[in-house]
Amino acid sequence: MKIVSFKTCPFVQRVTALLEAKHVPYDIEYIDLSKKPAWFLEASPNGQVPILITDDDQVLFESDAIAEYLDETTGTPISAHDPVKKAQDRAWSYLASKHYLPQCSAQRSTDEQTLEEGRATLGTAFAKIETQLGEGPYFNGDTLGMVDIAWLPLLHRAAIIERYTDFDFLGAFPKVKRWQEAMLATGIAEKSVAEDFESRFTAFYLADTTYLGQLAKKQSGTPCCGPTECREEDLACCA
Repeated sequence: MKIVSFKTCPFVQRVTALLEAKHVPYDIEYIDLSKKPAWFLEASPNGQVPILITDDDQVLFESDAIAEYLDETTGTPISAHDPVKKAQDRAWSYLASKHYLPQCSAQRSTDEQTLEEGRATLGTAFAKIETQLGEGPYFNGDTLGMVDIAWLPLLHRAAIIERYTDFDFLGAFPKVKRWQEAMLATGIAEKSVAEDFESRFTAFYLADTTYLGQLAKKQSGTPCCGPTECREEDLACCA
């Protein structure tokens, strides 16, 4: 199977993280969204990434649908067996994915007030999930599941931001912080992104034009830099 996306897309990380968690091999192709190939536009009904091309050349789009398909067709499913629990987990996963772009926007804030407004928006979701987390390392206790995978892009990106800037999107949520630590300890976050993901991520979100970039510069004394393919309009090109 092949996944098509661009290197800093949180939606594709949800898909690749699931495959990494299940130890399923896959190919991935990164495209330039400013010059979308004709074959991609023909294959993708909405012109967004990621898409999944199956071994028999069927095309799947929308990360929610792709993740559900992969869990059902590769390895042992990690979703719940009980229909009610499965539906509940699907809803909590959706709460994560619909906050991917708000997190992206918050990270691109040009001033402190806008950043704090973004943190407050994300905080409503983190506060909700905080009430659902127990003492186990994962959402459903000791077993890694679909909800964990869906929230991983949010947790991973928050950790990178905190490391470079000391700005913590999760500081008010101790259970979410423990969850973040447990998820990062699995190593899935690093395995599910491109080798140059962090340099591209920091070049875009910690640029001199962002408030987080200014915080990073204060902390390190030098600006974050590196190549990036991501542009503001790219944030609307993934789902």
